[in-house]
Amino acid sequence: MQTISQRDREILRQRAQLQLEYANAPENEVILKKWRALAAGRRESPTVRLLFSNFRHEVITPRLQCEGELARGIESQLLSTLVGRELFGDDTPISPTFDIAWRAWAQPFGIAAKRTQAEGSNAQGYHIEPLITDLAAEIDKLRGGSFGVDRDATQQQHELADDLFGDILPVRMVIGCLPGALTNPLVHLMGMEAYYVAMFDCPDAIHEAMEMGTRVYEQYYDFLEAEQLLEPMTGIRPLGAESFAFTDELPSENVTRTTDCWGYLESQETTAVSAETFGEFVFPYQQRLVDRHGLLSYGCCERVDAIWPDYLSKWDKLRKLSVSPFNDEPQIGEYLRGSRVVYYSKPRAEFVTCDGPMNDEAITEYFKGVCEAASGCLFEIAQREVGTIFGDFERGRHYVRLAKEAVDAYWTP
Repeated sequence: MQTISQRDREILRQRAQLQLEYANAPENEVILKKWRALAAGRRESPTVRLLFSNFRHEVITPRLQCEGELARGIESQLLSTLVGRELFGDDTPISPTFDIAWRAWAQPFGIAAKRTQAEGSNAQGYHIEPLITDLAAEIDKLRGGSFGVDRDATQQQHELADDLFGDILPVRMVIGCLPGALTNPLVHLMGMEAYYVAMFDCPDAIHEAMEMGTRVYEQYYDFLEAEQLLEPMTGIRPLGAESFAFTDELPSENVTRTTDCWGYLESQETTAVSAETFGEFVFPYQQRLVDRHGLLSYGCCERVDAIWPDYLSKWDKLRKLSVSPFNDEPQIGEYLRGSRVVYYSKPRAEFVTCDGPMNDEAITEYFKGVCEAASGCLFEIAQREVGTIFGDFERGRHYVRLAKEAVDAYWTP
């Protein structure tokens, strides 16, 4: 087992102490008040964040000070917790705990996808290498989906963190949203074109595949309950699509059933099909999973406006809806206005990733439209899909400041 040097240990303790200071700072309480208002369904002060998952090489890697591989992994988590607040001054809430997720997993189909990654510095793209070319003929390849948990690895991680800085940041177990992705893993096995053609050529095979995956997730939910792996999903805990699980509708302790937890679903891969096709091939299977959730966060980059009236609006458990620029945003605002569903805005990213100086006027005008569309809604902004800020932390901070100013000027409760 790897050991951590005394030098690295001191660095980690310093990082932990900094997180504790941020968690106890008056500004954190101001930010928590915003999140608690969203949780309670009060339209008071929207949250604004700049997410860095696609440019970690600019905000995490250059600031690592530890030398050992194991220590650098822990340091990376500590740094990640603070990026939004420390570098960008956004509304990321900070917990006075070091969170460790159960190493639990579910794979809906029996084979793993094969992808060829793009080359180059921080390249994000990839090419799917289809493992299925004829779904009807090769449906048996999908059988054998699985799930499980690595308790030993989780326990070792817990003990290590507690030994390193548990006297500063108590270690807290968390669990992510209940997963339920079906179309994404299927497309990664056969490619988008073949998937779309299969809905026409062999619809029964699509239904059979969806049934397989759904059943695996249902069994996984049973497993989480039986193995007592569920944790509270309220407050500063992870929620799908890089948000937080603030709510006043779920228990904050003694969680024993999946209906006490948040679920996260999406179907980006069917964004180009008709609402009726979504209703035939996706919605019935998602409905079965929603039945096992307590609350639901839905969507990533797909259009949700077209499937709202006949499908998504039927879920009274829905509390957060991803609204990407591919949507008719004012229409989504009309749908959500006055409801308990958070308008989770994912703005266009090119204003911050463009070469050269940012155009402040263009950014303000763009966010004006976003804020007007979401007026009257519970409103959360998370700038995702950013691949670079050119290593310029002030660029990110300025962008967040412009977004917040637009919210103050143009969003109305």
